[in-house]
Amino acid sequence: MLTFSKSDSGVYRLQSEILIPFPLSVVFDFFAKAENLEVITPPFLNFQILTPKPIEMHQGTLIDYQIRLHGFPLNWKTEITDWEPPHRFVDNQIKGPYRLWRHEHTFQEQEKGTLVIDKVDYSVYGGPLINWLFVRRDLERIFRYRHERLKEFTAEGIKN
Repeated sequence: MLTFSKSDSGVYRLQSEILIPFPLSVVFDFFAKAENLEVITPPFLNFQILTPKPIEMHQGTLIDYQIRLHGFPLNWKTEITDWEPPHRFVDNQIKGPYRLWRHEHTFQEQEKGTLVIDKVDYSVYGGPLINWLFVRRDLERIFRYRHERLKEFTAEGIKN
């Protein structure tokens, strides 16, 4: 499931949910390895983690990335501002293409696996038109790709 909404203050929210048929500990461990973000990010972004690996995740961890969006190389830096294994973590953009980027990842154990919920609150330069023309479509494409990759993992097993 993938939904978009907008607050009165002009902040957009993307919410994504997917049930992964693996235990909470396995799913959280996969997402807790920053390197796995490269595996679930679509190739069109040319996503690359610049921070030396392995990256030890905890509150305060800083991660530098580079992406290519619509032909333009962009540097991006995020900070892990909340770290609550194995249920939740939050990354916030410090430097990057958005006015605001706050990505909350939550993990809920279910009878048939782990429900992964992503809530991305974001604001863009250029306002609603840029969001409608580019950003929303890009985010939708990124998260749909992520879901497809995660479904493949469920068929072959999550690789850690």
